[in-house]
Amino acid sequence: MDNPVIIKGNNHGITVILDPAIEYAKLREYVADKFRDSSKFLGAAPVVLGFEGRALLPEQEKELLGIITESCELRIVCLVDNDAERRQQHERTLNEKLLDLSGASGTFYKGNLRSGQALTFETSVIILGDIHPGASVTSTGNIVVLGSLQGQAFAGAGGNEKAFVFAIDMAPVMIRIADYLARSADSGRPAENSRFFGKQEKEDPKKAEESRKMQIAFLEDGQICLEPLNKRVWNDIRL
Repeated sequence: MDNPVIIKGNNHGITVILDPAIEYAKLREYVADKFRDSSKFLGAAPVVLGFEGRALLPEQEKELLGIITESCELRIVCLVDNDAERRQQHERTLNEKLLDLSGASGTFYKGNLRSGQALTFETSVIILGDIHPGASVTSTGNIVVLGSLQGQAFAGAGGNEKAFVFAIDMAPVMIRIADYLARSADSGRPAENSRFFGKQEKEDPKKAEESRKMQIAFLEDGQICLEPLNKRVWNDIRL
């Protein structure tokens, strides 16, 4: 492998692909360097992490997790592997952790929402999948999308101005929080109490794609703000 450590995003977190041919002692250094260099881009979001490419002993997995947490600000809530029984246990652990993060009560929905589909929840909701263009999700609480948000999201539907919308891949047509709207730059003229999301960098598609990773939308001073989920923003969130 030209790159001994590769970080790849997925719907539920990140996968770390490790070169099977490199001596483990040297691999530890590559992992530390990779996550240290990527720390600013990765931010401080809670993620599920998995290793691929080579077999690791349990103590090696534990050591690499320690190296990763020391080298960046990611909050690793669960480690997945290829063992079906352990993977199910990890998924149960993840659900418990995410429920804690979403508040005292919340709902999980697993699956992708296609165009024309609309879901409404009386609690905060965590979507384990993608929301495609033409689909929408409404919640009286927070909306967390562990995937791509390309449709519409309406959080705080009961008037809760402290609600937020988070997505691993944030590219919505429209976000609404309480009585305030924010639309994408390509959606036309804004309605009352609304604003535009900033335009994507059309001349640099890669930069545009990276800029929308792991973002959170929240209400501040009567406007919907869209920012990367970093340690400062995370600490300011009130669930």
